[in-house]
Amino acid sequence: MTDPEGGFGLAAVRVAPRGAQDEESRGCVLVWTSTDLTEFRSLGLLRLHNYVHVDAVTCQYDETVGTYEFLWRDADGNTYVNQVVDLAGGGSKGWPRPASRFPLVADPCNLTDINPGNVLAVEPSIAQAVRNRWTPLTHTEIRVPETIVASCPSELAAVKATAVYSDGSTADKPVAWDTSAVDFSLPGTYRVSGTVQTPVHPFPLARGYADPVILPWEGKYYYIATNDNVDDIGFYVRESETINGLFDDGFREQVILDVDESKGFVQTFWAPEFHRIGDDLYILFAVSGTEWAPQCHMMRLKKGHDIMKADSWETPVRVRKADGSYLGDSGTITLDITYFTADERCFLVWSSRTGLDSPTDSGSMVCIAETTAADPTRLVSEPVVLTRPLYGWENLHGTINNEGPYPLLTDETVYITYSGGDSRGYTYSIGLLSIPRGGDYLDASAWSKAITPVVNYRSVEGLYGAGHNSLFTDYDGNTWMCYHAIPSPVRHDVVSSAMHRVHFGRDGVPVFNLSPARDLREELTDVRLDVVVP
Repeated sequence: MTDPEGGFGLAAVRVAPRGAQDEESRGCVLVWTSTDLTEFRSLGLLRLHNYVHVDAVTCQYDETVGTYEFLWRDADGNTYVNQVVDLAGGGSKGWPRPASRFPLVADPCNLTDINPGNVLAVEPSIAQAVRNRWTPLTHTEIRVPETIVASCPSELAAVKATAVYSDGSTADKPVAWDTSAVDFSLPGTYRVSGTVQTPVHPFPLARGYADPVILPWEGKYYYIATNDNVDDIGFYVRESETINGLFDDGFREQVILDVDESKGFVQTFWAPEFHRIGDDLYILFAVSGTEWAPQCHMMRLKKGHDIMKADSWETPVRVRKADGSYLGDSGTITLDITYFTADERCFLVWSSRTGLDSPTDSGSMVCIAETTAADPTRLVSEPVVLTRPLYGWENLHGTINNEGPYPLLTDETVYITYSGGDSRGYTYSIGLLSIPRGGDYLDASAWSKAITPVVNYRSVEGLYGAGHNSLFTDYDGNTWMCYHAIPSPVRHDVVSSAMHRVHFGRDGVPVFNLSPARDLREELTDVRLDVVVP
């Protein structure tokens, strides 16, 4: 439907699992509004009847009387109409009236496995934006120069291909050029072929390692994760000059934090993350003592010391609130802590849960607070809840779960990915929060929350339950998402580390679900150009 301001509305029937009637929304429909059909604002449930289930619904705006007319059908086939003045008002104007037969909508697109609600005619620009937003991004074309001038193999090797994607965005790709036909000592024009390449890191990268993080640091790469192979006891770090070297046979791995009951480090060594804070390198993590109750901690690398040595790290410090009390008090667990700076301000983001497995269970919530680079272990503002699990995909298998936040900053926007669903099952998925740079980061209402996951079990072929991610940029300028996943839709299979490239679309917005198969199509990798040797 359209609204009087030229925007759009979406009405739908909420159902229980497997399409059964949802008792909590009896007599109600869900309503959203949108300006462009890519971002939607939820108005919640709109009541049309007190006790009859709504089976199907359509809506149109009647300009003559200034009302929305909801035409709907119950489970027995009876059809009604309600007049609604205010979509956010929570109910209709007057009791529903009987109406004529519910309209049947033909599908003009010949799509399979759908039940069409209605059809809207939109401007071409909006149609293109909808396609870009709601269909998977794909690689469509490769471009290379027709002719280049090169006097040596290294000059040819520096020539990259441009991959073009379905939204019109591009990405540079290296090319393995065959120089066997070129004599760089003899001037002339030579026809050269090449194969476009892109880094691919096959799954699984590290079996039994969850919550993975990769840190580029002083010319090397470092890898740390939750190690399920040792029952989540201790933190193990790997070091290599290449990303592949972190996972090849013979990788180098060292324990840098082990059990120490005297300091309260006994179990659930969870979700370690490297972060540069000010001039120092920290590891942010959660750990429990003898009693299970993971809490957020940090430990700092001593100046000039080796990441791979346990004695290079200062004693971990538990995170405190501004008043000096611990971040998690009695009955509260805190975990998955991360960090970012924006507009010369420093922030911590973490997951918190109270009343676990009790009638007052809050579910895992993502919180934010301000801190300082001088002492990041101490908040300087009160914690604010950014998101709690209110969407269906965040609540599968009884998990009521928002966890694993991680930031990604662009010039225009601060993004925070987070995970919801079953952390060890195929439904685990990655959601997204965002706020324009310069916004009020401590105002939860200033953040936008995507209504659908940005990565789920349909995103990357052969991977299920992708979640608890981190992000980093390699030394070649590629941005990567690391996460854990399982190889089949079987719950509680062994989770393992995975990663794929993050693409930036034509509008500059990160595309998190670009699988390797859609990043570079194999049939487009053969390229040719003329090399002029001066």
